[in-house]
Amino acid sequence: MRSRKPIIGVPADRRLLGSHWFHCVGEKYLKAVADAADALPLIVPAFGERLELEALLERCDGVLLTGSPSNVEPGRYDGPPSAPGTWHDPERDATTLPLIRRAVAAGLPLLAVCRGFQEMNVAYGGTLHQKLHAVPGLLMHKEDESQPLDQQYAPVHEVELTPGGFLAGLAGATRIKVNSLHSQGIDRLGEGLLVEGRAPDGVVEAVRVRDARGFALAVQWHPEWQVLTNDFSTALFAAFGAAARAHARGGAAANDDR
Repeated sequence: MRSRKPIIGVPADRRLLGSHWFHCVGEKYLKAVADAADALPLIVPAFGERLELEALLERCDGVLLTGSPSNVEPGRYDGPPSAPGTWHDPERDATTLPLIRRAVAAGLPLLAVCRGFQEMNVAYGGTLHQKLHAVPGLLMHKEDESQPLDQQYAPVHEVELTPGGFLAGLAGATRIKVNSLHSQGIDRLGEGLLVEGRAPDGVVEAVRVRDARGFALAVQWHPEWQVLTNDFSTALFAAFGAAARAHARGGAAANDDR
């Protein structure tokens, strides 16, 4: 009998499209789960406290936290008010922030990307810079939205991976080149998170949960973009999928604490 594919819960954004509210996930994330992790993506509505987390976690074998144009509300980490016009998604915050620690505690494999990376830091008590480009000494990490998508998502800077870390082992190297499409970034690192990689200006670009029983990683860049054309991105999603399959069989894959 063929074993079932693992189910990956993918929390949605809540967006107003026309006159109606929708719960949305970018196709690139769903395809990365299906094609590179070899798993079944399940869109999770941003219902906040109305979402029965225990029931959801019992039915999923992993969680993917995606990027988004919206920012985590600064009240979630005692930050200063956002600039006028900043896009927020309080329903997503109310869904993902409690979900993160519950999923990790349950041994559920978790991979977080961009906004998800920032959510991971906030969930563990960390803080965020709202505009990295406004911080003296830091690089411009935003994309140029006037350029074609392929250029916006092209690799633009290196990440130095922590020697002996999980990602360095996955890459077989201590340096990789990544894309960069974010304004926010880590200010104070969350408690219990270990740095897995930094940008040339020192900005944290990858973390993992130190005491997690399973795969629990977050990256600031976008490995889901054309995932099968980038060897490291393919390997990252494949490792996530392998951890989810192990969970589906009843055992949490170890999150190697090297």
